[in-house]
Amino acid sequence: MNTIATIRHSRAELTGQSTRPSDRSGFVSRLVRLVRSLARWIDSLLERRRSRLALLEMTDDQLKDIGISRCDAHREGIRPFWD
Repeated sequence: MNTIATIRHSRAELTGQSTRPSDRSGFVSRLVRLVRSLARWIDSLLERRRSRLALLEMTDDQLKDIGISRCDAHREGIRPFWD
C-alpha cells in the first residue's frame, strides 16, 4: 500500500467513514454522463437520417425553393446516417 492510500485509509478509519461510497458515486456520475453523451450522439445521428429522408420526399418545387437539385437531394439522401 502506498503512502497516499494509507493516509486516506487512516482518515476514513478515524472518521468512521468509508471511501467506497464517494468512489461509487463518482463512478455512477461518470457513467451517467457517458450514457447521456451517447444518447445525444445517437439522437444527432437519427436526426441527420430523418432530415436526409425528408430531402428524398420533397417535390421538385420544394427542392428548388431551398436551392437543391433532385440529383443533390438524392445523393445526400442515400448517404448512411453515420456519414
